[in-house]
Amino acid sequence: MGDAEIIPIGTRGKPGRGTGSAKPSSSARGLAPKVAAKSAPKRPSAPIETPVPITAQVPAPRTPAEEVARAVHPAGAGHAERETPAGIPAVDWLAGFTSAAVEVFGSDWEPRLAAFLAFLRRRLTGDYSVDEYGFDAEITQHFFMAAIRPVAEKWFRIEVRGVENIPASGGALVVSNHSGTIPVDGLMTAVTIHDHAHRFLRPLGADLVFRLPVVSELARKGGVTLACNDDAERMLKGGEIVGVWPEGFKGIGKPYSERYKLQRFGRGGFVSAAIRTGVPIIPTSVVGAEEIYPLVGNIPSLARLLGVPYIPITPLFPLLGPLGLIPLPSKWIIEFGEPIRTDEYDAGAADDPMLVFNVTDQVRETIQQTLYGLLMQRKSVFS
Repeated sequence: MGDAEIIPIGTRGKPGRGTGSAKPSSSARGLAPKVAAKSAPKRPSAPIETPVPITAQVPAPRTPAEEVARAVHPAGAGHAERETPAGIPAVDWLAGFTSAAVEVFGSDWEPRLAAFLAFLRRRLTGDYSVDEYGFDAEITQHFFMAAIRPVAEKWFRIEVRGVENIPASGGALVVSNHSGTIPVDGLMTAVTIHDHAHRFLRPLGADLVFRLPVVSELARKGGVTLACNDDAERMLKGGEIVGVWPEGFKGIGKPYSERYKLQRFGRGGFVSAAIRTGVPIIPTSVVGAEEIYPLVGNIPSLARLLGVPYIPITPLFPLLGPLGLIPLPSKWIIEFGEPIRTDEYDAGAADDPMLVFNVTDQVRETIQQTLYGLLMQRKSVFS
């Protein structure tokens, strides 16, 4: 018994091998003394700094001049850093407005702006005058003439002749040929007399003009008066320049094939008015109006239905619709002939039909021959 070999329990018959694993068994680990695990050394915490109170610094008060400089020139107020104020400064607005005014109205924009504001104030307060016929000289000069003038100067390029035959003062009767499908020649004659003779033309209009809702009001403000002898004589006695187109609708409504051939001048009522008032008759010839709307046709049935003298058909209207209403840019010539004196006749001459007929025929023949001469001088329709 003394020689018996002692085999440790749990070694599976192999001494010193234990479980046969390199790691100790759980039983062995349980028998081993427990050793406290080493903990990582703690880093010393940073010392907590006590906040230092900030003392508010109050800037020194600025003078009014510095305040203005700060507002107008933020970067030049003397500080190293300055924030740009939001929006556009008032001085920039003022500079932009001034630059735009100079661009639109020219260098003398201030008096022109003042004149416009004064005009607007008069219109709003009713501080303006209108004569017994409804003529508004201020509206005519500042609105109607200003609107027509570019058409006369840039589109039709009107050449004016004989403007010295229009009297500087006193009454006169301007008698002209009528053409163009639409009576544009009356407007061009009015602006020509205003710009070159510095006088207002008082046209005599047909009844149709005063039956149209909007046109009638504009015509009266522009100086147009109903074509009757009583009104014509009163205006001539008052020293006005009266315009008359004796051909009437027969003149502006004639076909293009009959261009520049004068129609009948009616019964000569304009001659009677001139003889009674003793004012000169100024024969006026207009070349260029016949070509702005070449009349090639008419619609009589529709014209009767609408109560108008004719419905024109031109090469462009109604084919192009509203674009066909744009007049062609023909070259115009307006010539004011030598005045025909009427102050040599006695008071009863106006009631002599033969005398009235002879003077009427003289005026008509003068205009017709002048038209022929101007057509010979004109190079082409559009130049």
